Amino acid sequence: MLGVFLQTLPFFLVIGLGYGAGRSGFFSAEGTRWLTRFVFYFALSAMLFRFSANLSLAEVLDWRLVAAYLSATFVVYLLATLVAMLRGLGVETAAIEAQCAVIGNVGFLGVPMLAMLMGEAAIGPVMLVLAVDLMVFGSLVVILITGARDGRMSPAILRSIGGGLIRNPMIVSIAAGFAWSALGLPIPDPMNAFLALLGGAATPGALFAIGASLAEKSAERPHVAGWLSFCKLVLHPAAVAVSVLWVFGLPGFPAAVAIAAAALPVAGNVFIIAQSYGVAPRRVSSAIFISTAAAVVSVSAVIGWTGTLY
Repeated sequence: MLGVFLQTLPFFLVIGLGYGAGRSGFFSAEGTRWLTRFVFYFALSAMLFRFSANLSLAEVLDWRLVAAYLSATFVVYLLATLVAMLRGLGVETAAIEAQCAVIGNVGFLGVPMLAMLMGEAAIGPVMLVLAVDLMVFGSLVVILITGARDGRMSPAILRSIGGGLIRNPMIVSIAAGFAWSALGLPIPDPMNAFLALLGGAATPGALFAIGASLAEKSAERPHVAGWLSFCKLVLHPAAVAVSVLWVFGLPGFPAAVAIAAAALPVAGNVFIIAQSYGVAPRRVSSAIFISTAAAVVSVSAVIGWTGTLY
């Protein structure tokens, strides 16, 4: 465990550096937003395209892994929803809390960290987890919130979801990379060097941006945020572990990657959704803050344990 902790510590130290820069005012909120945009639209997209362009979709696409991760995530999602409903919350707030319970920071933290710690073989399973999070649960929260407000499903909701997926640079870069791979064409050396250079900025840029964005957040309603963080850091990876290892019986390495990806702290895009729809943004902010702080220890523990599976 100590060895894994020391391996993951540099990632969280960069997050801490970003937090210090943001908290001290050296890095402004506007600067954080622009850095996030650079990482999201350019650096991370270059990294994902380069990864997927060097992979075969037929080799990466594992429907059993998708089913195992999806079913386990739905169990935790439904549990968080039920707890929210028992507390008297409406559909909109329950959907946001459920989103906090299962959507981890796979794009900004998981892809670079797990690829470095577990090797390039981890890239395929991590991208499958990212695709499920974005396409299934990213769509589900929009459907629940807008459906609850309008009282019905409408074509406008589906158009909004479809437009959001098409405009998401992570989805676009992964799809474009696999399309390039399907053509069987090598990436030209100058282009490969360009993608490697730009994609190399994704890891430090994303980690620093995570920390700087946390400086704008505070631990309000800590009891609720603590419960949601517990769901994300403990219940979600535990449910995925049961699903991938015992229900679906997946091989050790892809199972380990899925479990490690499920152990990541609450994603920042949940806050963006909450803020956009005006549904409990402070609660989400607290969950992101608390789960990221606790992840320094919890993620190391989970990754250390998953290392015994392969």
